[in-house]
Amino acid sequence: MKITGYKIKKAVLYLKHYGWKRFWVRVAERLEPDEVQYDPWYQKHKITQEEWNRQREDADNWENRPLFSICVPVYQTPELFLRQMIESLQAQSYTNWQLCLADGSQDDSVERQILTHWQEEKRISYRHLPENLGIAGNTNAALELAAGEWIGLLDHDDTLAPDALYEVLANAGINPAAASKAYAYDDAYWACHRQPDVIYTDEDKVSQDLKKHIKAHWKPDYSPDLLRSNNYITHFFVAKREIVEKAGGFDPAFDGAQDYDFIFRCIQEAHHVGHVPRILYHWRTSEGSTADNPISKQYAFEAGRRAIAENMKRQGIACKVEQTKNLGFYRVIYPVTGTPLVSIIIPNKDEAATLSTCLSSIAKSSYPNLEVIIVENNSTDPETFAYYEKLTGQPYTKDGILEGTFAGTGKIKVVTWAGKFNYSAINNYGARYADGEYLVLLNNDIELRTTDFIEELLGNCQRKDVGITGARLVYDDHTVQHAGIVVGIGGIAGNMFVGLPEERDGYLHRAVIQTNYSAVTAACLMVKRSIFDEVGGLTEELEVAFNDVDFCLKVRKLGYLVVYDPAVLAYHYESKSRGSEDTVEKVQRFEREIAYMKQKWQDIFTYGDPYYNQNLTLTKSNYSLKQNHT
Repeated sequence: MKITGYKIKKAVLYLKHYGWKRFWVRVAERLEPDEVQYDPWYQKHKITQEEWNRQREDADNWENRPLFSICVPVYQTPELFLRQMIESLQAQSYTNWQLCLADGSQDDSVERQILTHWQEEKRISYRHLPENLGIAGNTNAALELAAGEWIGLLDHDDTLAPDALYEVLANAGINPAAASKAYAYDDAYWACHRQPDVIYTDEDKVSQDLKKHIKAHWKPDYSPDLLRSNNYITHFFVAKREIVEKAGGFDPAFDGAQDYDFIFRCIQEAHHVGHVPRILYHWRTSEGSTADNPISKQYAFEAGRRAIAENMKRQGIACKVEQTKNLGFYRVIYPVTGTPLVSIIIPNKDEAATLSTCLSSIAKSSYPNLEVIIVENNSTDPETFAYYEKLTGQPYTKDGILEGTFAGTGKIKVVTWAGKFNYSAINNYGARYADGEYLVLLNNDIELRTTDFIEELLGNCQRKDVGITGARLVYDDHTVQHAGIVVGIGGIAGNMFVGLPEERDGYLHRAVIQTNYSAVTAACLMVKRSIFDEVGGLTEELEVAFNDVDFCLKVRKLGYLVVYDPAVLAYHYESKSRGSEDTVEKVQRFEREIAYMKQKWQDIFTYGDPYYNQNLTLTKSNYSLKQNHT
């Protein structure tokens, strides 16, 4: 890694802002070698001339060839940057585009470039503004020039990949067959996916001379909670004309985060948000740019916080928005409405000391209205039954229900599951005895580390669009055990960031910000009782493995979000190794569970987890790039 004077200055600024501990963590992160060098990967996987020719021929024959307006706010743009930006449009495989340039420069330098080099390019619409109106105002002036059915946003010093416009329109449903060739979609996919009216793509950063591609940003499909944590959408952002008109253009009050505010307002008007999992936008880095130096625009981060808050206010969602220690990343806190009863269901077999640790952590809860249901499952240790008696004040009997007072205010029940071990059936059985409006599924080897864990889970779970909220779990050696689940990792599904040191944030801080996943672990999750009942609880055919993943997918199928909330932090005292399936019966059971998942959730295994990215590995949990990606 080459050390420059600028990088030293940047390091000193970071040190002053965050302190020594965060500085050395950041240094460690930067010194780790990439498992896959991105620039060689990009050069290998960028569009070939042969494919570009095919796209050009294909697009020329489309029955519907909408005009694509690209809006660019211009201000004293260097001649080289302007030329490269325009040339990236001229190189597009889709040719029906319009470039809308609104120039706020105080001289005629840009205008002279247009008249000298591009006077014959009839697809350029240029307007020299009488004064510089700022990014928001200049962009609005560019939008006024736009005549297209689709409108895209491009910065004056960035470039588009040659297939950008084609790929966006193909994935907008203009020509689904074109998208299917690139992404293995088929008629079944398009039958169940609505045509989007807002679309974004993956992006990377590129050196100032455009010779080296760095820091690819592989994005999930639309994730509202991730967008409220960080403007992960950024570039390339495209919307239908009517959406832009309803959104009302850019608001100068959010200068510095005007695109964040604009994206929120467009999505609020959209029927469906689409995502193209391909690098189609190249964000040029420079010393004064937030692409390379986020500390350079401190004011932008407060504007971003206000953009989130205003978006939530427009939707009538009560919340508090805070900036985090990571610039440009935010935490949204949702207040709890009322004090509904929360029922915590804990399966248990022996392990009295482990259960005691779990219950002691729950007893520290600041939430005033909860009950605990312990589902006894074939314990043999007398110490366990003595502990049940201590908890309830009643001697244990297999046929009865023990009830007592928990932590002075709540209730505790011990009920007995007499069948063989079946994690799904045991939790479903415990739910029969739960009186709460919300259920928490909790393993007995969990120790909560936050006293407001119920409020955190409940604040999210009370949202109309949320069905399940999950927690961040770490091993007792302070490495991550669970930070969300991705379907497809390891063959069926896997926890993310396993083994990551607790003080580390992971890929784009994803381990420590609130986001959406297809699933979270049932070792610690909250679900609305009504939704639990609607999906029939956990699937009892899945006795041991994947029942929580299946449960979350059932809830997702109803249209609800699954939220990962890292503010709910707990120890999970399980072995780091799942253990071998060392008997014929266990192997057969595990194979049945795999077959069940692949058959029931065939679509997600075919098209990929929407909250992941098809360019990322399925063999590791660290968001690294596929090494053998074709």
